[in-house]
Amino acid sequence: MTEFDEDVVIVGSGFGGSVAALRLREKGYRVRVYEAGRRFEDEDFAKTSWNLRRYLWAPALGCFGIQRIHRLPHVMILAGAGVGGGSLNYANTLYEPGTAFFEDPQWRGIADWETELSPHYRTAKRMLGVVEHYPHTGPVERIMAGAADDLGVGSTFRHAPVGVWFGKPGERTADPFFGGEGPERTGCTLCGNCMVGCRVGAKNTLMKNYLALAERRGAVIEPLRTVTEVRELPAGGFAVTTQRSGAWLRPARRTVTTQQVVLAAGTWGSQQLLHRMKASGALPRISDALGQLTRTNSEALDGAVAVEVPESLNLARGVAITTSFHVDDRTHVENVRYGPGSNLMGALATALVPGDRGLAARWGSLVGRVLRSPVRQLRLGNLHRWSERGIIALVMQTADNSLTLSLRRRFGRNVMTSAQGHGEPNPSHLPQAHRAAAAIAARIESSSGVAAEPRGSWPEVFGIPLTAHFLGGAVISDSPERGVIDPYHRVWGHPQLHVVDGAAVPANPGVNPSLTITALAERALSHWPRRGEDDLRPGQSDRAA
Repeated sequence: MTEFDEDVVIVGSGFGGSVAALRLREKGYRVRVYEAGRRFEDEDFAKTSWNLRRYLWAPALGCFGIQRIHRLPHVMILAGAGVGGGSLNYANTLYEPGTAFFEDPQWRGIADWETELSPHYRTAKRMLGVVEHYPHTGPVERIMAGAADDLGVGSTFRHAPVGVWFGKPGERTADPFFGGEGPERTGCTLCGNCMVGCRVGAKNTLMKNYLALAERRGAVIEPLRTVTEVRELPAGGFAVTTQRSGAWLRPARRTVTTQQVVLAAGTWGSQQLLHRMKASGALPRISDALGQLTRTNSEALDGAVAVEVPESLNLARGVAITTSFHVDDRTHVENVRYGPGSNLMGALATALVPGDRGLAARWGSLVGRVLRSPVRQLRLGNLHRWSERGIIALVMQTADNSLTLSLRRRFGRNVMTSAQGHGEPNPSHLPQAHRAAAAIAARIESSSGVAAEPRGSWPEVFGIPLTAHFLGGAVISDSPERGVIDPYHRVWGHPQLHVVDGAAVPANPGVNPSLTITALAERALSHWPRRGEDDLRPGQSDRAA
């Protein structure tokens, strides 16, 4: 392996890439991690979401923040950026999915996944510092419990499992998780700005566990480097080319050679790179199943907001997600919050419209609401104290729906596009989300004494759902005809290339997927041999149909 610059290059530093970095260093590999985003210390995060340069990711415009936003014809996607990937702006929420996920037809014939992954879920929980039940109850938690009761599903209500250090609020302490080997931590202050970036140091981001330990063991992480090409070398291995993220001029391109590559750039990043490399011939044997079974977690973001609520109600106090309930056996609802002052995402909210009608009818409903009560709608849409006046409802399903992604030529370059895929049509709205938002609004109203209203989003008005959990498209399979990677996360036809992130997830988990991505990565990396030892995994020819 010494003829290569590196043993393994990892593209991306989110939940999959961070597991790979630590576990491969522990097994003796030389590891280099490329991350398109910047590196953040706690004090580097935006104070509120209005600090666009530190919050939004738009490098061509000089914005190097943690919040990516992508758009396809059938979905708008929220994703993460920076060293630590989605852990920087996710909601710390770490559920295990139910049995339906493990028994999805795409992969149930390969293994008993619920049993197979069980020890790796335990490892992931320990590494991510999961607190099984959010330990505080306030107005939002009581509102959510009441809404569940009103919908007749009170028995499904629970406090969320979260990855947060609940030490003494604001007090700095030595690493409480890894025997002092990890970084110092500060107790959570319940400021609510988990998804803007935790300036306190309480959130268990990947920089507080996997990546910190990987660097301590010698992994090299290069931030602000975007991978532009992964090319197969004639004699084996790969050439990986990067350039400076957001560069208009002088991109500072560099190429390194490596025996193996782990793609962990998130579903959007990994899929985009695979599509481009397949089209260019740099990776010629990628399965034609690439892009199929792309999932949105069958997701919707609705909510409820009041014109004004008393400050004593304190809806913005707590971590980002604290409770959940099930509207039905496949629909999971969580409350979501931003902290005081972080009101930017409120610009996506608008009046709730009937999603089962055509575009003209949705616009007609919206205009009718405004004309009937223009002052009320103006006040509801006001972003002043938006995060303190309402509750976002994040709704996810285990439904078997999907998109198929592909490349199309636009303005002289290849860009990703989408079409409806296998299973039910990917939903443009969820009636269950509307019911949940209405129940939450009614409980806000009864708690505050101020009229509250269920709200939708502008993307939903246009028939485009909004998801924070974009998954699949390079999924686990038993043959290259059915997916892109084998059960060990090796790309069919390119067994030294691996996909270890959300793109590998074959079904809608119906819960936040971060813990599942971590567990899948732990399992995949557990099968790697130590450097220089024999690889005991079966060859791909033994698995292919």
